[in-house]
Amino acid sequence: MESERAMVVVGAGEAGAAAVTALREGGWTGPLILIGSEDSLPYERPPLSKSFLLEEPPPGPRYILTSDRLRELRVTTFFGRSALSIDRSRHTVKISDGANVPYERLLLATGAAPRTLPPRYGSAQNVFTLRTHDDAVRLRGGIVQGSNIVVIGGGFIGLEVAASAVSRGASCVVLEAGPRLLTRAVPEVLARLIQGRHEEAGVQIVTSASITRIEERAKQTLVILDDARAFYADMVVVGIGAVPNVKLAEAAGLFVDNGIVVDETLATSDSNIFAAGDCCSFPHPLYERRLRLEAWRNARRQAMTAAANMLGARQIHDDIPWFWSDQYEETLQIAGICPDQPAVHRDLGPKGTVLFYLDHDSKLVAACGFGSLIVIAKEIRFAETLIARRLKLSPVALADPTMNLKSLLVG
Repeated sequence: MESERAMVVVGAGEAGAAAVTALREGGWTGPLILIGSEDSLPYERPPLSKSFLLEEPPPGPRYILTSDRLRELRVTTFFGRSALSIDRSRHTVKISDGANVPYERLLLATGAAPRTLPPRYGSAQNVFTLRTHDDAVRLRGGIVQGSNIVVIGGGFIGLEVAASAVSRGASCVVLEAGPRLLTRAVPEVLARLIQGRHEEAGVQIVTSASITRIEERAKQTLVILDDARAFYADMVVVGIGAVPNVKLAEAAGLFVDNGIVVDETLATSDSNIFAAGDCCSFPHPLYERRLRLEAWRNARRQAMTAAANMLGARQIHDDIPWFWSDQYEETLQIAGICPDQPAVHRDLGPKGTVLFYLDHDSKLVAACGFGSLIVIAKEIRFAETLIARRLKLSPVALADPTMNLKSLLVG
């Protein structure tokens, strides 16, 4: 398959790197272009809130694609440059160095940006978010023995940073606006277990925390709540979610609704433009609604589907969502989208807890677990397969910790 125009990928993260690889391996022999706003090779983001903050000596970025691999794939790279606009009629992308890049098909893998605090809270110099390797370098420099860290937000990123902070000898307070941790991500029973593990490690958790202002005082930052409680910090880390990067798509007239709107093949409202990863809103056939997922595996697998479809395959993206988060020596893993309904509990004792969610037809639609990495990873891996196969399952069997989930796959 050859063309004078290129297959162009905007965004050099997990999705972008996977896409250029899949495009070349899928048979595209024409020009292949990767545009990334960071002046860096594509690297993994998940370690930034975990191993990067802990390992000695400090590790460098964990690259997804090396320079040699990019040359092998014959990818032309524009790193340190942003895509400014798309001319859909001319099939070109204008980038920040003034060049207009022609495309045959275009993939938007623009990711998401950290949500920031509203201006009404005031400002202070040592308030940070975490998204890039440079962000992680700044955080690591401030998270040291004896430092006081305030984390705003009790989601995945906030809790991972908190775990890293106390593991490095810092004091840490997590301020969560909701009534409990991980409100949108996991059921309450697991949230309680995770909170208990953090408190055991020395993290102070404050829920229903309403911040009124943030100010600098005596070379420290003071975070003040509406009940007059105040927390001094050497560093404040804001982890209150992410906003999809949709401005490029929106300016080009593509449909946008909590992400770049795509169909089941990951094509946007323009059939020559696709989207994948954190930036896109896609329909999922199992859950019968639109999803926007911020997870590295989703980004990678969507990129592979989009690449195949850019080459004419017409594949439907129906991958089971999967999330994971390291919390100290334990893991939280989720397969599927956990509904707001009663779950089947599988108590594995000190090794962890797994929750299963069945639909009205006794078919598994989601599972989540917290505990030992080896045990929980195995349970969720089998649960993911059970979800994909749409098997009818017995709640009694799922709840029995002596029942090997693998045996249910023959049902």
